[in-house]
Amino acid sequence: MKLPLKPHHLPLRLAMGALILNSGWDKRDADQDTAQGLHGMAAGTYPFLDKMEPADFVKVLSAAEIALGAALLLPIVPSRLAGAGLTAFSAGLLGVYLRTPGLRREGSLRPTPDGIGMAKDSFMLGAGLTLLLDGPDRG
Repeated sequence: MKLPLKPHHLPLRLAMGALILNSGWDKRDADQDTAQGLHGMAAGTYPFLDKMEPADFVKVLSAAEIALGAALLLPIVPSRLAGAGLTAFSAGLLGVYLRTPGLRREGSLRPTPDGIGMAKDSFMLGAGLTLLLDGPDRG
């Protein structure tokens, strides 16, 4: 059976997939304070999310991260498809980084100490674009 991915995609997919799956798994049972914090940051960037309850938002976020992590880890999912999901997800996270006050230094893209965790999502964008743009998958 030929897998719909290039062998050199495996390290990137395993690393990103495990990281995202773990993040989604950890959010499954988020407490109210965590849910409110995550929802507040997201809704501050994407106002349409303000209509969702924080607990519902975190459930959807958790499910999305679990699904994306699994897609990256499962070799039957084509790399381009997994890369498209990773690109979209990380672009959304970088939007939060760029629009949340206090995460970047004044007039700069450079992160503040509070923004380093979010700025690291740029690696996920690079990984997603690599998978998406690396040409047709072949086993």
